[in-house]
Amino acid sequence: MTALPDTEGGTPAAEQSPAGPRPRARRRRDTEHRLAHDVDVWVASSAPDGTPYLVPLSFWWDGTALWVATPAESPTGRNLAATGAARLALGRTRDVTVIDGAVEAFELDALPAEHGDRFAARSGFDPRGPATRYRWFRITPRRIQAWREVNELRGRDLMRDGRWLE
Repeated sequence: MTALPDTEGGTPAAEQSPAGPRPRARRRRDTEHRLAHDVDVWVASSAPDGTPYLVPLSFWWDGTALWVATPAESPTGRNLAATGAARLALGRTRDVTVIDGAVEAFELDALPAEHGDRFAARSGFDPRGPATRYRWFRITPRRIQAWREVNELRGRDLMRDGRWLE
């Protein structure tokens, strides 16, 4: 099998064996690699009335939570602040990590400058610069699932209630 270029930081297609599912420990390693190396994530949120919204945002993983920044008055900013919940997706359709997380909102100046510097270095975007009012959103995973093909649907849960499964 020829390896496909991998621009998203996930596992190259050549390593995606259809022979059998990856063990949970391998899926966790792959997920942790993706969190540490990917730059963008799909963020799904909903308004209090249930209206869904989906956008791609850059993120920074601090080892326990994902940090995103978006305009405070955007649909995503309002939704995340109002509901305190988000669903995230990393990777491609056939190598996906889905994260359900609890959300906390912070004003940009509420965090140390080093935090913003790390985010800007990682994402190539500094939310502290635009005239538009941005907010930080810390998304702490409560549930993480990862799978590639149907043979990995069973056992796709890697984290429940904020704890990695063994």
